[in-house]
Amino acid sequence: MTWLIGKLNGTPVALNPFCVIEMPAHAAVWGAFFNAGQSCCGIKRIYVAAPLYEEFVAGMVDLTHRYRLGSPLDPETTIGPVVRAAAAASVRAQVHDAVARGARQLIDQAAFAASTPGTAYLAPQVLVDVDHSMPIMREETFGPAVGIMKVASDEEAVRLMNDSDFGLTAAIFSMDTARAESLGDALETGTVFLNRCDYLDPALAWTGVKNSGRGCTLSRVGFEQLTRPKSYHFKVAI
Repeated sequence: MTWLIGKLNGTPVALNPFCVIEMPAHAAVWGAFFNAGQSCCGIKRIYVAAPLYEEFVAGMVDLTHRYRLGSPLDPETTIGPVVRAAAAASVRAQVHDAVARGARQLIDQAAFAASTPGTAYLAPQVLVDVDHSMPIMREETFGPAVGIMKVASDEEAVRLMNDSDFGLTAAIFSMDTARAESLGDALETGTVFLNRCDYLDPALAWTGVKNSGRGCTLSRVGFEQLTRPKSYHFKVAI
């Protein structure tokens, strides 16, 4: 069994059951909520193997409740507002739609007093009982909301992770490098991380597949797109 954590336009993650659960839970919360969830490669969909599901979800909820929503000017703030009130309303609409379709919210919004409808301040949210009939699991959610699904096998997790119009990054958490590489080969993403998420390395190409953009930045491959090649094709006259 393997467990996987993933995001639509960004990061799917696979974890070995023998991996210490605290590390991937911390990474998943950070990947989902840093910059108020406003990252093209942040974690938005989470897939967890059944034996690890309850423990992982409990860890996600506990860590999420430790965030403090507030002004970026306040040194006590650990999660700030999204870019504008309309963006917060869009995320709220996705969450409300998921709940109407049967999802459950695990984060009490009352614990985040600054989260007020009509403003850009939006509390982080963890959803369970989600499925791929819900837009929040199929569309880009550019804010602090994440859905978690239980899976029975590697194959089911990979199928769900690839069931997306987007494919920017994937993150795999495992102590088995060979197994992680095999999973990474099956994932339809431009970048695959191991035991981390949302990290840029200037030496590695940054690219996506499907609707996650065209072309490439970073690395030698990225710089080649900024050059103007000149070709000579000579045929020697006899």
